[in-house]
Amino acid sequence: MYKAVLWDFGGVMTSSPFEAFNRFEQAENLPVDFIRAINSTNPESNAWAQLESAQIDVAAFDQLFADEALTQGHAVRGQQILALLSGEIRPEMVKALTLIKATMKVGCITNNVKNAGSGAGMARDPQRVAQFEEVMALFDTVIESSKAGIRKPDPAIYRLACDTLEIEPSEAIFLDDLGINLKPAKALGMTTIKVLNSEQAIGELETHLQMRLR
Repeated sequence: MYKAVLWDFGGVMTSSPFEAFNRFEQAENLPVDFIRAINSTNPESNAWAQLESAQIDVAAFDQLFADEALTQGHAVRGQQILALLSGEIRPEMVKALTLIKATMKVGCITNNVKNAGSGAGMARDPQRVAQFEEVMALFDTVIESSKAGIRKPDPAIYRLACDTLEIEPSEAIFLDDLGINLKPAKALGMTTIKVLNSEQAIGELETHLQMRLR
């Protein structure tokens, strides 16, 4: 029996930052998925990994990311990428979250960075900051990589979320838009959902929970 649903934030509760990355790449005449290629090279120790686990600050990330981009043939500053992280809230996912919260615990596990915006969602404009804060307030707990010092896909961050909610991993469903983040959660015993879009994700939640969420 499920006792909790755990959610990623960017790309799950909001539109995917990868969409913003692709628009940036097109505008700057960069190869498609260039930013993702940088972030997937040496994923345990690259600039992105160090920033999300609070090992370096934004200024250091700006230069380190720029160095990594240059090794792949293009000039891109880290600050340019941080400006792309904040997506649009998906109201249908917020509705599902609200309905689930009425019957069980809900939590958020998010890889984020300090000083890239306001709060766990890293929003920059005031209206979006308010929207993100309203959604974040719905969760019983929010585990932020920048505060915990660990990041997905480290199994420790999933255990931390479960311990905080006082549940076993087998009692949780976890949603994320990245397969690499789902594998360790599944290995711990969680039921996992790879979010391709809202309709698909909510449909899978409805099947697992046997409740209507739309």
